[in-house]
Amino acid sequence: MNRTIKINPIDNIVVAVEEMIAGEEISIDNNNIILLNDISAGHKIALKDFEYGDHIIKYGSPIGHACEAIKKGSLVNEKNIKTNLEGILEYNYIPTITPSPEENKELTFKGYRRKNGDVGIRNEIWIIPTVGCVNGIINALAEELRRETNNKGVDAIVAYPHNYGCSQLGDDHENTRKVLRDMVLHPNAGAVLIVGLGCENNQPDTFREMLGDYDKDRVKFLVTQKVRDEHEEGMKLLRELYDLASKDERTEVPLSELKIGLKCGGSDGFSGITANPLLGTFSDFLVSQGGTTVLTEVPEMFGAETILMGRSLNKEVFDKTVHLINDFKEYFISNNQPIYENPSPGNKAGGISTLEEKSLGCTQKSGTSEVRDVLMYGDRLKTKGLNLLSAPGNDLVASTALAAAGCHIVLFTTGRGTPFGTFVPTMKISTNSRLYNDKPGWIDFNAGTLLEGETMSSLKERFIEYIIETANGNNVNNEKKNYREIAIFKTGVTL
Repeated sequence: MNRTIKINPIDNIVVAVEEMIAGEEISIDNNNIILLNDISAGHKIALKDFEYGDHIIKYGSPIGHACEAIKKGSLVNEKNIKTNLEGILEYNYIPTITPSPEENKELTFKGYRRKNGDVGIRNEIWIIPTVGCVNGIINALAEELRRETNNKGVDAIVAYPHNYGCSQLGDDHENTRKVLRDMVLHPNAGAVLIVGLGCENNQPDTFREMLGDYDKDRVKFLVTQKVRDEHEEGMKLLRELYDLASKDERTEVPLSELKIGLKCGGSDGFSGITANPLLGTFSDFLVSQGGTTVLTEVPEMFGAETILMGRSLNKEVFDKTVHLINDFKEYFISNNQPIYENPSPGNKAGGISTLEEKSLGCTQKSGTSEVRDVLMYGDRLKTKGLNLLSAPGNDLVASTALAAAGCHIVLFTTGRGTPFGTFVPTMKISTNSRLYNDKPGWIDFNAGTLLEGETMSSLKERFIEYIIETANGNNVNNEKKNYREIAIFKTGVTL
Protein backbone atom coordinates (compact mmCIF):
# COMPACT_ATOMS: atom_id res chain seq x y z
CA MET A 1 0.00 0.00 0.00
CA ASN A 2 1.34 3.43 -0.94
CA ARG A 3 1.89 5.78 2.00
CA THR A 4 0.86 8.87 0.02
CA ILE A 5 -1.50 9.62 -2.86
CA LYS A 6 -0.98 12.18 -5.60
CA ILE A 7 -4.44 12.53 -7.09
CA ASN A 8 -3.56 14.45 -10.27
CA PRO A 9 -0.16 14.67 -12.02
CA ILE A 10 -0.12 18.47 -11.72
CA ASP A 11 -0.89 18.53 -7.98
CA ASN A 12 1.73 20.22 -5.82
CA ILE A 13 0.65 18.42 -2.65
CA VAL A 14 0.14 14.76 -1.76
CA VAL A 15 -2.23 13.17 0.76
CA ALA A 16 -0.87 10.96 3.55
CA VAL A 17 -2.54 7.54 3.63
CA GLU A 18 -1.26 6.81 7.16
CA GLU A 19 0.24 8.64 10.12
CA MET A 20 3.72 9.96 9.34
CA ILE A 21 6.39 11.40 11.63
CA ALA A 22 8.52 14.53 11.26
CA GLY A 23 11.97 13.61 10.00
CA GLU A 24 10.76 10.74 7.82
CA GLU A 25 11.86 10.76 4.19
CA ILE A 26 9.40 10.06 1.38
CA SER A 27 9.95 9.91 -2.36
CA ILE A 28 7.40 11.45 -4.75
CA ASP A 29 8.08 11.46 -8.51
CA ASN A 30 11.76 10.79 -7.80
CA ASN A 31 11.76 13.81 -5.50
CA ASN A 32 13.03 13.00 -1.98
CA ILE A 33 11.24 14.98 0.72
CA ILE A 34 11.99 15.21 4.43
CA LEU A 35 8.82 15.71 6.48
CA LEU A 36 9.02 18.84 8.62
CA ASN A 37 5.87 18.06 10.65
CA ASP A 38 3.96 15.08 11.94
CA ILE A 39 1.27 14.32 9.34
CA SER A 40 -2.07 12.71 10.15
CA ALA A 41 -3.77 10.34 7.70
CA GLY A 42 -5.81 12.28 5.13
CA HIS A 43 -3.75 15.47 5.48
CA LYS A 44 -1.69 17.27 2.84
CA ILE A 45 2.10 17.46 2.41
CA ALA A 46 3.78 20.24 0.41
CA LEU A 47 5.81 18.98 -2.57
CA LYS A 48 7.53 22.34 -3.09
CA ASP A 49 8.36 25.59 -1.36
CA PHE A 50 5.37 27.97 -1.54
CA GLU A 51 5.55 31.73 -1.34
CA TYR A 52 2.65 33.87 -0.13
CA GLY A 53 -0.10 33.84 -2.77
CA ASP A 54 1.04 30.68 -4.59
CA HIS A 55 -1.77 28.34 -5.61
CA ILE A 56 -2.15 25.04 -3.78
CA ILE A 57 -3.16 22.42 -6.37
CA LYS A 58 -5.20 19.28 -5.56
CA TYR A 59 -7.47 17.30 -7.91
CA GLY A 60 -5.66 19.20 -10.67
CA SER A 61 -7.27 22.50 -9.57
CA PRO A 62 -6.43 25.29 -7.13
CA ILE A 63 -7.94 24.70 -3.69
CA GLY A 64 -6.72 28.06 -2.35
CA HIS A 65 -3.50 30.01 -1.97
CA ALA A 66 -0.68 29.99 0.55
CA CYS A 67 -1.26 32.72 3.14
CA GLU A 68 2.32 32.39 4.38
CA ALA A 69 5.53 30.78 3.17
CA ILE A 70 5.30 26.98 3.27
CA LYS A 71 8.40 24.80 3.10
CA LYS A 72 8.59 21.58 1.10
CA GLY A 73 7.70 18.66 3.37
CA SER A 74 5.42 20.78 5.59
CA LEU A 75 1.85 20.11 6.62
CA VAL A 76 -0.60 22.13 4.49
CA ASN A 77 -3.81 22.92 6.36
CA GLU A 78 -6.30 25.69 7.18
CA LYS A 79 -3.62 27.60 9.10
CA ASN A 80 -1.45 28.28 6.04
CA ILE A 81 -3.93 28.14 3.14
CA LYS A 82 -6.84 30.46 2.33
CA THR A 83 -9.72 30.27 -0.13
CA ASN A 84 -9.60 31.96 -3.54
CA LEU A 85 -13.38 32.18 -3.74
CA GLU A 86 -15.42 35.35 -4.19
CA GLY A 87 -19.09 36.36 -4.10
CA ILE A 88 -21.67 36.51 -6.89
CA LEU A 89 -20.11 35.66 -10.25
CA GLU A 90 -21.05 35.70 -13.92
CA TYR A 91 -20.59 32.48 -15.87
CA ASN A 92 -20.36 31.49 -19.53
CA TYR A 93 -21.74 28.26 -20.94
CA ILE A 94 -18.76 26.26 -22.18
CA PRO A 95 -19.96 22.65 -22.71
CA THR A 96 -17.50 19.99 -21.54
CA ILE A 97 -19.70 16.91 -21.69
CA THR A 98 -17.67 13.73 -22.17
CA PRO A 99 -20.18 10.88 -21.86
CA SER A 100 -18.84 7.46 -20.99
CA PRO A 101 -21.47 4.96 -22.19
CA GLU A 102 -21.77 1.58 -20.52
CA GLU A 103 -23.42 -1.55 -21.81
CA ASN A 104 -27.00 -1.89 -20.58
CA LYS A 105 -26.90 -4.89 -18.27
CA GLU A 106 -30.72 -5.13 -18.07
CA LEU A 107 -30.52 -5.52 -14.30
CA THR A 108 -33.65 -5.58 -12.15
CA PHE A 109 -34.71 -5.28 -8.53
CA LYS A 110 -37.83 -6.33 -6.67
CA GLY A 111 -39.98 -3.33 -5.83
CA TYR A 112 -43.56 -2.33 -5.18
CA ARG A 113 -45.46 -1.04 -8.21
CA ARG A 114 -47.97 1.55 -7.00
CA LYS A 115 -51.38 2.37 -8.47
CA ASN A 116 -50.05 5.45 -10.32
CA GLY A 117 -47.14 3.49 -11.83
CA ASP A 118 -44.47 4.71 -9.41
CA VAL A 119 -42.18 2.15 -7.81
CA GLY A 120 -41.15 1.90 -4.16
CA ILE A 121 -38.40 -0.19 -2.59
CA ARG A 122 -40.11 -0.31 0.82
CA ASN A 123 -43.69 -0.94 1.86
CA GLU A 124 -44.10 1.10 5.03
CA ILE A 125 -46.94 2.81 6.87
CA TRP A 126 -46.17 6.44 7.67
CA ILE A 127 -47.95 8.80 10.06
CA ILE A 128 -47.27 12.42 9.06
CA PRO A 129 -48.41 15.49 11.01
CA THR A 130 -49.51 18.69 9.30
CA VAL A 131 -48.25 20.59 12.36
CA GLY A 132 -45.89 19.95 15.27
CA CYS A 133 -48.70 20.31 17.83
CA VAL A 134 -49.80 16.70 17.19
CA ASN A 135 -46.37 15.06 17.43
CA GLY A 136 -47.28 13.28 20.66
CA ILE A 137 -50.42 11.86 19.08
CA ILE A 138 -48.69 10.44 16.01
CA ASN A 139 -45.97 8.82 18.12
CA ALA A 140 -48.59 7.13 20.29
CA LEU A 141 -50.52 5.92 17.24
CA ALA A 142 -47.43 4.43 15.63
CA GLU A 143 -46.47 2.68 18.84
CA GLU A 144 -49.94 1.18 19.23
CA LEU A 145 -50.08 -0.11 15.64
CA ARG A 146 -46.64 -1.68 16.01
CA ARG A 147 -47.83 -3.44 19.18
CA GLU A 148 -50.97 -4.71 17.47
CA THR A 149 -49.30 -5.97 14.30
CA ASN A 150 -45.72 -6.67 15.40
CA ASN A 151 -44.79 -5.01 12.06
CA LYS A 152 -45.81 -8.17 10.20
CA GLY A 153 -46.80 -7.73 6.57
CA VAL A 154 -45.16 -4.31 6.18
CA ASP A 155 -41.54 -3.18 6.28
CA ALA A 156 -42.04 -0.59 9.02
CA ILE A 157 -44.58 1.59 10.82
CA VAL A 158 -43.12 5.04 11.43
CA ALA A 159 -44.27 8.41 12.76
CA TYR A 160 -42.39 11.45 11.46
CA PRO A 161 -42.71 14.35 13.92
CA HIS A 162 -41.51 17.84 12.99
CA ASN A 163 -41.78 21.32 14.49
CA TYR A 164 -43.47 23.21 11.68
CA GLY A 165 -46.79 23.71 9.91
CA CYS A 166 -47.80 26.84 11.80
CA SER A 167 -46.38 30.30 12.64
CA GLN A 168 -44.61 30.36 9.28
CA LEU A 169 -44.95 32.75 6.36
CA GLY A 170 -44.25 32.84 2.63
CA ASP A 171 -41.61 30.51 1.21
CA ASP A 172 -40.79 29.21 4.69
CA HIS A 173 -44.35 27.91 5.06
CA GLU A 174 -44.32 26.53 1.51
CA ASN A 175 -41.11 24.61 2.22
CA THR A 176 -42.91 22.71 4.95
CA ARG A 177 -45.98 22.03 2.83
CA LYS A 178 -43.92 20.84 -0.15
CA VAL A 179 -41.76 18.44 1.84
CA LEU A 180 -44.79 16.97 3.63
CA ARG A 181 -46.62 16.64 0.29
CA ASP A 182 -43.60 14.88 -1.21
CA MET A 183 -43.50 12.45 1.71
CA VAL A 184 -47.19 11.60 1.39
CA LEU A 185 -46.73 10.84 -2.32
CA HIS A 186 -43.47 8.89 -1.94
CA PRO A 187 -43.79 5.32 -3.27
CA ASN A 188 -41.80 3.82 -0.36
CA ALA A 189 -44.98 4.38 1.67
CA GLY A 190 -47.63 1.73 1.13
CA ALA A 191 -50.08 3.81 3.18
CA VAL A 192 -50.10 7.19 4.95
CA LEU A 193 -52.16 8.67 7.75
CA ILE A 194 -52.01 12.49 7.80
CA VAL A 195 -52.81 13.89 11.24
CA GLY A 196 -53.76 17.55 11.70
CA LEU A 197 -54.81 19.73 14.59
CA GLY A 198 -57.38 21.90 12.79
CA CYS A 199 -56.36 25.51 13.48
CA GLU A 200 -52.83 25.45 12.01
CA ASN A 201 -51.57 27.49 9.05
CA ASN A 202 -51.09 24.25 7.15
CA GLN A 203 -54.82 23.58 7.01
CA PRO A 204 -55.61 19.91 6.31
CA ASP A 205 -58.19 20.74 3.62
CA THR A 206 -55.85 22.98 1.62
CA PHE A 207 -53.02 20.49 2.12
CA ARG A 208 -55.30 17.80 0.71
CA GLU A 209 -55.77 19.91 -2.43
CA MET A 210 -51.99 20.27 -2.72
CA LEU A 211 -51.64 16.48 -3.07
CA GLY A 212 -53.40 16.50 -6.43
CA ASP A 213 -54.61 13.14 -7.73
CA TYR A 214 -53.61 10.82 -4.86
CA ASP A 215 -54.71 7.30 -3.92
CA LYS A 216 -57.56 7.97 -1.49
CA ASP A 217 -57.58 4.33 -0.38
CA ARG A 218 -53.96 4.57 0.78
CA VAL A 219 -53.90 8.15 2.14
CA LYS A 220 -56.25 9.09 5.00
CA PHE A 221 -56.75 12.27 7.01
CA LEU A 222 -57.48 12.75 10.72
CA VAL A 223 -58.22 16.26 12.08
CA THR A 224 -57.96 15.85 15.84
CA GLN A 225 -60.01 18.92 16.86
CA LYS A 226 -62.98 17.48 14.96
CA VAL A 227 -63.18 14.12 16.76
CA ARG A 228 -63.89 13.22 20.39
CA ASP A 229 -61.17 10.57 20.76
CA GLU A 230 -58.30 11.08 18.32
CA HIS A 231 -56.55 7.89 19.38
CA GLU A 232 -59.59 5.71 18.75
CA GLU A 233 -60.33 7.38 15.39
CA GLY A 234 -56.67 7.25 14.37
CA MET A 235 -56.35 3.54 15.12
CA LYS A 236 -59.51 2.83 13.12
CA LEU A 237 -57.98 4.52 10.07
CA LEU A 238 -54.60 2.88 10.60
CA ARG A 239 -56.12 -0.58 10.76
CA GLU A 240 -57.81 0.04 7.41
CA LEU A 241 -54.53 1.23 5.89
CA TYR A 242 -52.62 -1.69 7.37
CA ASP A 243 -55.11 -4.16 5.94
CA LEU A 244 -54.38 -2.84 2.44
CA ALA A 245 -50.63 -2.33 2.68
CA SER A 246 -49.95 -5.71 4.29
CA LYS A 247 -51.20 -7.45 1.15
CA ASP A 248 -48.70 -5.73 -1.20
CA GLU A 249 -46.05 -7.88 -2.86
CA ARG A 250 -42.75 -7.18 -4.58
CA THR A 251 -42.45 -7.61 -8.35
CA GLU A 252 -39.51 -7.52 -10.77
CA VAL A 253 -38.70 -3.95 -11.83
CA PRO A 254 -36.02 -2.66 -14.24
CA LEU A 255 -33.06 -0.84 -12.67
CA SER A 256 -34.04 2.22 -14.71
CA GLU A 257 -36.77 2.88 -12.11
CA LEU A 258 -34.22 3.40 -9.34
CA LYS A 259 -33.68 6.95 -8.00
CA ILE A 260 -30.65 7.58 -5.81
CA GLY A 261 -29.63 10.61 -3.73
CA LEU A 262 -25.93 11.51 -3.39
CA LYS A 263 -24.78 13.07 -0.11
CA CYS A 264 -21.65 13.37 2.03
CA GLY A 265 -21.01 14.48 5.60
CA GLY A 266 -18.27 14.30 8.18
CA SER A 267 -15.86 14.31 5.23
CA ASP A 268 -12.13 13.73 5.57
CA GLY A 269 -9.06 13.88 3.35
CA PHE A 270 -9.99 10.57 1.73
CA SER A 271 -13.58 11.50 0.79
CA GLY A 272 -12.56 12.80 -2.64
CA ILE A 273 -10.22 9.84 -3.18
CA THR A 274 -12.34 6.81 -2.25
CA ALA A 275 -16.04 7.05 -1.35
CA ASN A 276 -17.06 10.07 -3.42
CA PRO A 277 -15.43 8.76 -6.64
CA LEU A 278 -17.15 5.42 -5.96
CA LEU A 279 -20.52 7.20 -5.89
CA GLY A 280 -19.56 9.05 -9.07
CA THR A 281 -18.73 5.78 -10.80
CA PHE A 282 -22.03 4.29 -9.59
CA SER A 283 -23.96 7.41 -10.67
CA ASP A 284 -22.55 7.14 -14.19
CA PHE A 285 -23.45 3.45 -14.25
CA LEU A 286 -27.04 3.98 -13.05
CA VAL A 287 -27.59 6.85 -15.50
CA SER A 288 -26.31 4.63 -18.32
CA GLN A 289 -28.96 2.08 -17.32
CA GLY A 290 -31.72 4.70 -17.59
CA GLY A 291 -31.84 5.43 -13.85
CA THR A 292 -31.71 8.66 -11.87
CA THR A 293 -29.27 10.25 -9.44
CA VAL A 294 -29.47 13.55 -7.56
CA LEU A 295 -26.65 15.75 -6.25
CA THR A 296 -27.39 18.45 -3.66
CA GLU A 297 -25.53 20.49 -0.97
CA VAL A 298 -25.31 23.69 -3.02
CA PRO A 299 -22.82 25.49 -0.70
CA GLU A 300 -20.50 22.52 -1.23
CA MET A 301 -20.60 23.11 -4.98
CA PHE A 302 -19.01 26.56 -4.53
CA GLY A 303 -15.56 26.37 -6.09
CA ALA A 304 -16.45 23.44 -8.32
CA GLU A 305 -19.63 24.83 -9.86
CA THR A 306 -18.08 25.49 -13.28
CA ILE A 307 -17.44 21.74 -13.63
CA LEU A 308 -21.18 21.07 -13.21
CA MET A 309 -22.12 24.01 -15.44
CA GLY A 310 -19.93 22.71 -18.24
CA ARG A 311 -21.74 19.38 -18.03
CA SER A 312 -25.19 20.98 -18.42
CA LEU A 313 -27.33 19.27 -21.07
CA ASN A 314 -28.09 22.59 -22.75
CA LYS A 315 -28.17 26.36 -22.18
CA GLU A 316 -31.47 26.13 -20.31
CA VAL A 317 -30.04 23.69 -17.77
CA PHE A 318 -26.88 25.82 -17.57
CA ASP A 319 -28.96 28.90 -16.71
CA LYS A 320 -30.81 26.94 -14.03
CA THR A 321 -27.47 25.85 -12.56
CA VAL A 322 -26.19 29.44 -12.50
CA HIS A 323 -29.33 30.50 -10.62
CA LEU A 324 -28.94 27.54 -8.27
CA ILE A 325 -25.46 28.72 -7.29
CA ASN A 326 -25.97 32.49 -7.21
CA ASP A 327 -29.35 32.30 -5.50
CA PHE A 328 -27.77 30.33 -2.66
CA LYS A 329 -24.96 32.86 -2.40
CA GLU A 330 -27.61 35.60 -2.22
CA TYR A 331 -29.24 33.66 0.62
CA PHE A 332 -25.99 33.88 2.61
CA ILE A 333 -25.54 37.57 1.77
CA SER A 334 -29.15 38.48 2.68
CA ASN A 335 -28.58 36.95 6.10
CA ASN A 336 -25.28 38.86 6.54
CA GLN A 337 -23.27 35.66 6.67
CA PRO A 338 -19.95 34.83 4.96
CA ILE A 339 -20.45 32.71 1.85
CA TYR A 340 -17.35 30.60 2.39
CA GLU A 341 -17.54 29.81 6.13
CA ASN A 342 -16.78 26.19 5.40
CA PRO A 343 -15.42 23.52 5.98
CA SER A 344 -16.51 22.44 9.45
CA PRO A 345 -14.18 21.72 12.39
CA GLY A 346 -14.59 18.00 11.74
CA ASN A 347 -13.66 18.45 8.07
CA LYS A 348 -10.52 20.36 9.05
CA ALA A 349 -9.54 17.70 11.56
CA GLY A 350 -9.94 15.14 8.78
CA GLY A 351 -7.68 17.00 6.35
CA ILE A 352 -9.95 19.39 4.40
CA SER A 353 -8.75 23.01 4.53
CA THR A 354 -10.85 25.14 2.15
CA LEU A 355 -14.28 25.10 0.54
CA GLU A 356 -12.71 24.59 -2.89
CA GLU A 357 -11.03 21.43 -1.62
CA LYS A 358 -14.27 20.23 -0.06
CA SER A 359 -16.29 21.07 -3.18
CA LEU A 360 -13.90 19.44 -5.64
CA GLY A 361 -14.14 16.27 -3.57
CA CYS A 362 -17.88 16.60 -2.97
CA THR A 363 -18.87 17.00 -6.62
CA GLN A 364 -17.07 13.79 -7.55
CA LYS A 365 -20.19 12.02 -6.30
CA SER A 366 -21.85 13.13 -9.53
CA GLY A 367 -19.42 11.27 -11.80
CA THR A 368 -19.05 12.59 -15.34
CA SER A 369 -22.62 12.37 -16.68
CA GLU A 370 -24.39 15.37 -18.16
CA VAL A 371 -26.65 17.38 -15.85
CA ARG A 372 -30.17 16.97 -17.22
CA ASP A 373 -32.25 19.04 -14.82
CA VAL A 374 -32.11 21.34 -11.79
CA LEU A 375 -34.70 21.14 -9.01
CA MET A 376 -35.66 23.79 -6.49
CA TYR A 377 -36.14 22.82 -2.84
CA GLY A 378 -39.27 20.71 -2.47
CA ASP A 379 -39.53 19.89 -6.19
CA ARG A 380 -40.14 16.29 -7.25
CA LEU A 381 -38.09 14.49 -9.88
CA LYS A 382 -39.43 14.54 -13.40
CA THR A 383 -36.30 13.93 -15.54
CA LYS A 384 -34.23 10.76 -15.57
CA GLY A 385 -30.45 10.99 -15.41
CA LEU A 386 -28.29 13.24 -13.21
CA ASN A 387 -30.19 16.08 -11.48
CA LEU A 388 -29.05 18.91 -9.20
CA LEU A 389 -31.21 19.87 -6.21
CA SER A 390 -31.28 23.09 -4.21
CA ALA A 391 -30.66 22.37 -0.52
CA PRO A 392 -28.08 23.34 2.09
CA GLY A 393 -25.16 21.17 3.17
CA ASN A 394 -26.75 20.27 6.52
CA ASP A 395 -26.87 16.49 6.63
CA LEU A 396 -30.42 16.01 7.88
CA VAL A 397 -31.96 18.82 5.83
CA ALA A 398 -30.22 17.81 2.59
CA SER A 399 -30.96 14.10 3.02
CA THR A 400 -34.63 14.86 3.71
CA ALA A 401 -34.71 17.02 0.56
CA LEU A 402 -33.23 14.19 -1.52
CA ALA A 403 -35.83 11.75 -0.22
CA ALA A 404 -38.60 14.31 -0.75
CA ALA A 405 -37.52 14.74 -4.39
CA GLY A 406 -38.35 11.04 -4.85
CA CYS A 407 -35.07 9.25 -4.16
CA HIS A 408 -35.51 5.68 -2.96
CA ILE A 409 -32.14 5.59 -1.17
CA VAL A 410 -29.70 8.24 0.04
CA LEU A 411 -26.06 7.22 -0.38
CA PHE A 412 -24.09 9.02 2.32
CA THR A 413 -20.30 9.02 2.25
CA THR A 414 -18.40 9.85 5.43
CA GLY A 415 -14.87 9.81 6.80
CA ARG A 416 -15.79 10.43 10.41
CA GLY A 417 -19.13 8.65 10.74
CA THR A 418 -22.74 9.51 11.58
CA PRO A 419 -25.70 7.35 12.72
CA PHE A 420 -28.73 9.29 11.42
CA GLY A 421 -31.22 8.27 8.76
CA THR A 422 -33.98 10.10 6.93
CA PHE A 423 -37.33 8.67 5.78
CA VAL A 424 -35.75 6.46 3.11
CA PRO A 425 -32.84 4.02 3.58
CA THR A 426 -29.75 6.15 4.30
CA MET A 427 -26.71 4.07 3.42
CA LYS A 428 -23.37 5.08 4.98
CA ILE A 429 -20.24 4.50 2.90
CA SER A 430 -16.94 4.94 4.74
CA THR A 431 -13.94 6.60 3.12
CA ASN A 432 -11.50 4.50 5.16
CA SER A 433 -11.38 1.02 6.63
CA ARG A 434 -10.66 2.19 10.18
CA LEU A 435 -14.07 3.85 10.40
CA TYR A 436 -15.78 0.83 8.83
CA ASN A 437 -14.21 -1.47 11.44
CA ASP A 438 -14.75 0.88 14.39
CA LYS A 439 -18.41 1.68 13.66
CA PRO A 440 -20.12 -1.45 12.28
CA GLY A 441 -23.46 -0.21 13.62
CA TRP A 442 -23.21 2.97 11.54
CA ILE A 443 -21.32 2.09 8.38
CA ASP A 444 -22.90 -0.12 5.71
CA PHE A 445 -20.22 -0.28 3.02
CA ASN A 446 -16.48 0.36 2.96
CA ALA A 447 -14.80 2.30 0.13
CA GLY A 448 -11.53 2.41 2.05
CA THR A 449 -10.39 -0.77 0.32
CA LEU A 450 -9.38 1.47 -2.60
CA LEU A 451 -6.47 2.61 -0.40
CA GLU A 452 -5.50 -1.02 0.13
CA GLY A 453 -5.21 -2.17 -3.46
CA GLU A 454 -8.76 -2.98 -4.59
CA THR A 455 -9.55 -1.63 -8.05
CA MET A 456 -12.44 0.75 -8.66
CA SER A 457 -13.87 -1.75 -11.16
CA SER A 458 -14.01 -4.49 -8.52
CA LEU A 459 -15.40 -2.17 -5.86
CA LYS A 460 -18.06 -0.82 -8.23
CA GLU A 461 -19.34 -4.31 -9.03
CA ARG A 462 -19.62 -5.16 -5.33
CA PHE A 463 -21.36 -1.84 -4.68
CA ILE A 464 -23.92 -2.37 -7.45
CA GLU A 465 -24.80 -5.74 -5.94
CA TYR A 466 -25.13 -4.14 -2.50
CA ILE A 467 -27.45 -1.41 -3.82
CA ILE A 468 -29.68 -3.98 -5.53
CA GLU A 469 -29.84 -6.07 -2.37
CA THR A 470 -30.91 -2.97 -0.46
CA ALA A 471 -33.55 -2.15 -3.07
CA ASN A 472 -34.77 -5.74 -2.77
CA GLY A 473 -35.47 -5.22 0.93
CA ASN A 474 -32.24 -5.75 2.87
CA ASN A 475 -32.16 -3.16 5.63
CA VAL A 476 -29.27 -0.75 6.11
CA ASN A 477 -28.08 0.22 9.59
CA ASN A 478 -30.32 3.24 10.13
CA GLU A 479 -33.35 1.02 9.41
CA LYS A 480 -32.11 -1.79 11.66
CA LYS A 481 -31.74 0.66 14.54
CA ASN A 482 -34.86 2.66 13.63
CA TYR A 483 -32.88 5.90 13.26
CA ARG A 484 -35.42 7.74 11.09
CA GLU A 485 -36.19 11.44 11.07
CA ILE A 486 -36.94 14.45 8.91
CA ALA A 487 -35.55 17.99 8.93
CA ILE A 488 -37.21 20.79 6.96
CA PHE A 489 -35.30 23.83 5.65
CA LYS A 490 -36.13 26.85 7.83
CA THR A 491 -35.70 30.13 5.94
CA GLY A 492 -37.92 32.79 7.52
CA VAL A 493 -39.37 34.29 10.68
CA THR A 494 -41.38 32.40 13.26
CA LEU A 495 -44.55 34.22 14.35
